[in-house]
Amino acid sequence: MKKKFSEIFTSKFILILVTGLCVIFIAISFFTNKLVTPLKNVVSAVVVPLQKGMNYMGLWATDGYDRLQEVNRLLDENEKLNEQVDNLTEENNRLKQDTYELDRLRELYELDAKYTEYPKTGARIIGTSSDNWFSTFTIDKGSDDGLETDMNVIAGGGLVGIITEVGKNYSVVKSIIEDGSYVSGQLIDTGDVCTIRGDIELMDQGLIHIQYFKNGITIRNGDKIVTSNISGKYLPGILIGYTKDVTTDANNLTQSGYLVPAVDFGHLQEVLVITKKKENGN
Repeated sequence: MKKKFSEIFTSKFILILVTGLCVIFIAISFFTNKLVTPLKNVVSAVVVPLQKGMNYMGLWATDGYDRLQEVNRLLDENEKLNEQVDNLTEENNRLKQDTYELDRLRELYELDAKYTEYPKTGARIIGTSSDNWFSTFTIDKGSDDGLETDMNVIAGGGLVGIITEVGKNYSVVKSIIEDGSYVSGQLIDTGDVCTIRGDIELMDQGLIHIQYFKNGITIRNGDKIVTSNISGKYLPGILIGYTKDVTTDANNLTQSGYLVPAVDFGHLQEVLVITKKKENGN
């Protein structure tokens, strides 16, 4: 009776068989490479591509990690640089503001030196009318600082207006560009008198009205106009502005035109108040 396959190929038999084959292969390997070479080729065909793939994956992962580290480093540097830019921008803005304020204060200082015969005090504008021009505005000094109504206010190149209301710690100034404002002026060279009439709408062109020059006198563009001696409330000799396009009126008796104010009424921030009033003011 034939033996079963499982009875022949027992574990012991298989172990002996494999051991024998190994011994044979070892013996053959001492005398020839013919058996080893096919095995090497098989191993090379399988292992080498796998090794290359593993190397590529390793290099790719390392390169990706390095790039990620570099990106994070650049992001950190960019954030720091942006913060430095913000700080420098803020500092630059402060410097610009300081420079602008210094220029304004220097301008007031020069104006103060120009009218040394009049005592003055500085004040800051703390409120304005609703228009784009400083036709009426409030300053931060009042009766506690010795201010009174009808005191003249100057800034920039010359006359701004006059105080019309005074509180303990504030005052209201009506400027010469306000509608209904009238100032008696005169040509600085000849003393010929005129009237400056405020017109807030005309300020969009940087002008106000000038009227009632006598016909026959020569008036050129750019002639200086100052406050006259006959003014009821304005001290004499304060620069108001410069003539422009003065022509003969229809009545052939007077001349009228425009005046370019010496003061920039669109950018007032500080003013000087002349604390001496016109003696015959009413």
